Amino acid sequence: MADAKHILIVDDEPDLAELVELNLQRAGYDTTVAHDGRSALAAAQKRRPDLVVLDVMMPELSGTEVASRLRSNPATSAVPIVMLTAKAEEVDELVGLTVGADDYITKPFSVKVLVARIEAVLRRASGKGMEQDSEGLLRLGPIQVNLETHDVAVDGKIIKLTLTEFRLLSSLLSAEGKVLNRNVLMNHAMGPGVTVTERTIDVHVTSIRKKLGDHAHMLQTVRGVGYRATLSEPTEA
Repeated sequence: MADAKHILIVDDEPDLAELVELNLQRAGYDTTVAHDGRSALAAAQKRRPDLVVLDVMMPELSGTEVASRLRSNPATSAVPIVMLTAKAEEVDELVGLTVGADDYITKPFSVKVLVARIEAVLRRASGKGMEQDSEGLLRLGPIQVNLETHDVAVDGKIIKLTLTEFRLLSSLLSAEGKVLNRNVLMNHAMGPGVTVTERTIDVHVTSIRKKLGDHAHMLQTVRGVGYRATLSEPTEA
């Protein structure tokens, strides 16, 4: 499988890691398994993965620390990360720590769902499905998104977004002023046919707002519907 995408699976539960590996191999992926954080970093250094499936709770180094080190290493900083969490509530905490994951899946999970989410993240990483204008730029006030380089600048300063956050922000800017419901945003950010909870979208939008700093208000919540990107000030509900 010379052209197969290489996925690094990191989980300290051997049975679960083996199950994930088997199903990913059946789906046509090349895989490497690591059972702790240090082994994972060594494996990523030895062979750069196309995506990392990373458990949060692990011995020696936690998943959040592994993600942080991968992001700080230029050789692996752009590698997509799908994090496995034991509790849904952990997703909020992980985003608060800005660990830079591209998706979060709560245990126990369907392996079929995991494979679908991995496929969606890899599609986003390859840029498939992204529409762009002749310049490849989206601008709204102080925010500029380069659809070709995936750079995002706020007030002229580059900020770092995960792939999911990048696609969410790009979708909202493309529809300037128009309200996009969560289902539409799910399709744009995660890919068609991928099932995630509405809360997942909310968590990613919260993370984007934190990174926009003083301009967080430009991503406005429309209660019961979804979100919109606008230069106008939010109105009181």
